[in-house]
Amino acid sequence: MPIAPNRRGLLTAAGLLALPAVARAQPGTTADAQGGTWPQRTIRMIIPFPPGGTTDLIGRLLAEQLSARLGQAVVVENRGGAGGNIGADAVAKAEPDGYTILMASIGTAAINYAAYGSRMPYQPKDLAAVGLVTRVANVVLAAKGMAITDIAGMLAAARKDPGGLNYGTSGIGGSPHACMELLKARTGIDIQHVPYRGSGPMLTELVSGRIELAMDNIPSALNFIREGQIRALAVTSAMRSPVLPDVPTLQEAGIADFDAVSWFGIQAPARTPAPVVARLGREIDAVVREAGWTRRMQDFAAEQPRLTPEGGTTPQAFEVFIREEIARWAEVARAGRIVVQ
Repeated sequence: MPIAPNRRGLLTAAGLLALPAVARAQPGTTADAQGGTWPQRTIRMIIPFPPGGTTDLIGRLLAEQLSARLGQAVVVENRGGAGGNIGADAVAKAEPDGYTILMASIGTAAINYAAYGSRMPYQPKDLAAVGLVTRVANVVLAAKGMAITDIAGMLAAARKDPGGLNYGTSGIGGSPHACMELLKARTGIDIQHVPYRGSGPMLTELVSGRIELAMDNIPSALNFIREGQIRALAVTSAMRSPVLPDVPTLQEAGIADFDAVSWFGIQAPARTPAPVVARLGREIDAVVREAGWTRRMQDFAAEQPRLTPEGGTTPQAFEVFIREEIARWAEVARAGRIVVQ
């Protein structure tokens, strides 16, 4: 079955998980909650995963760019745990003054609502959409010491020993977890999930051979693949990745209609002043459409947001995108039985 659900499903689930109204751009100075100008001091960007993963890599690059554009330091704070929910919840409950923002992932902003259900510490209404930063494909990986060299070999090994193989991800509910569980559902294989607190620890275990398989975002796994420390079996996007041109897609490997990518963006606490959200949105849009940034993202197969005709993003477009992704991945989570116990 195709990964994308029907349109009715999008509208139904989006209605159940309503998002807050996002800010509309206003002329004049950027006002803060006290009526002054913004920003006047350091801004904190919470990255809800440990250092070394894709969220961390892209978040730190964005923080540098925003610091230059805003004239105030944007400092990174890694706060991992619970599939990103701990860091995201800290932002949802932070003072809505524009000085705390979240480097959100597809997990924290979409998949986790279905995976964690009633255990979610925050809801979509608690976070305001600011801007989509980039999209990246995932890659199916195998330890170098494994005899598995392609998807056909992985499926054969899994069917020969049901439940005997382990696969690692950066955590429960993230895009790599959802993608692998969908692959399991589509192929009928039984392999056991081993979640880690981020890509960095997981990749260390894969390189050492303590887990046999993995699914990860391409950017965080790319150097390990290029150095021959781990083996890439297939990418999850519809087209081959330009940075891994010799690695087939899952569709090419025989999994029809498989097309799924991760994404990353900025959210802020709900009730953050409208002009602040609008200003941040404009600055993010300017960054992601700048040629130097685009080239940097292309180095590890990250793409433009493409929420506007110019390839950029706005708070309004990101809000709609998040609504649709919540609905889309709710259906995937049901199909792949992705539930945090």
